[in-house]
Amino acid sequence: MKGTFDAKRCVVMGGAGFIGSHLCERLVAEGAARVVSVDNLVTGNGANLSGLLGRPGFEDVRADVSEPFAVEGPLDYVFNLASPASPVDYHQLPLETLRVGARGTEHGLRLAEAAGAVFLQASTSEVYGDPLVHPQREDYWGNVNPVGPRAVYDEAKRYGEALVSAYRRSRGLSVRIVRIFNTYGPRMRLNDGRVVPAFVTQALAGEDFTVFGDGSQTRSFCFVHDLVEGLVRLALSDVQDPVNLGNPDEMTILQFAEAVRAAAGGGGRIVFRPLPEDDPQQRRPDIGRARALLGWEPRVGLTEGLAETIVWFRKQDGSGRSGAAARRLAAT
Repeated sequence: MKGTFDAKRCVVMGGAGFIGSHLCERLVAEGAARVVSVDNLVTGNGANLSGLLGRPGFEDVRADVSEPFAVEGPLDYVFNLASPASPVDYHQLPLETLRVGARGTEHGLRLAEAAGAVFLQASTSEVYGDPLVHPQREDYWGNVNPVGPRAVYDEAKRYGEALVSAYRRSRGLSVRIVRIFNTYGPRMRLNDGRVVPAFVTQALAGEDFTVFGDGSQTRSFCFVHDLVEGLVRLALSDVQDPVNLGNPDEMTILQFAEAVRAAAGGGGRIVFRPLPEDDPQQRRPDIGRARALLGWEPRVGLTEGLAETIVWFRKQDGSGRSGAAARRLAAT
């Protein structure tokens, strides 16, 4: 890495979200002179930023980045984490997801260009689709259904990468692109719809685990603090090509259900449901580029990360029960 964020000025688009709020905290802790969170709270949560309100240099701005927005004054970094990111969200907000991936990304790029700032694009492992290459490396172009139910998110992120790369080539903008694999931790929403909050809320409520398909599909789970460490290192580097960030420790959904059961001390039977269309069968990052160029790899083990996550979930509801979460699940 080169330097630190000491005295730097940063904008975090989607700063009230799960990952965005942790990044805002990290930037403030790193000594950034100014951290501006820009979020319309469609899927973010203002409470995620409660620990930062009133801190010198932190600003909480309510704005839809799909519409033109302005942040006055000099800037050094613009982080784009603005997007619905769970199947529940982007199935309910398909057009909004496409707009934020296209218009929102360009508005952030224009802001960074005008300020001469570095622009970091939070992309996703979903650009690989249901991969035919395993594990997934950054030079794999993916296997995506452009008209399937997940396409609004997959293609919005793929377009975002293309747009960022075009600004780099045609405008000389300094950019970073991170492909984020499954990430979990405190501040995930109870009704997020993804497998971590689904299993944790079911375990804490003593309910059956809902598994889609036969449970043999695989995922790799990275704790949010590890992910944010990777974002920081990438932003401070000179690496402009895409970089995978995720945990290469792969497990089946059935194995993950048992890990949650052990960590939470509860949960009932495994109940199987039909697999959603285009649900990836395998998901595991090749992090060779992150190791070589950033000196980064995950440090937090699943047992430790789940323990911290479960403590947070317990505080959200004394029983751990969330009816919405239990009804709206997806093993993604």
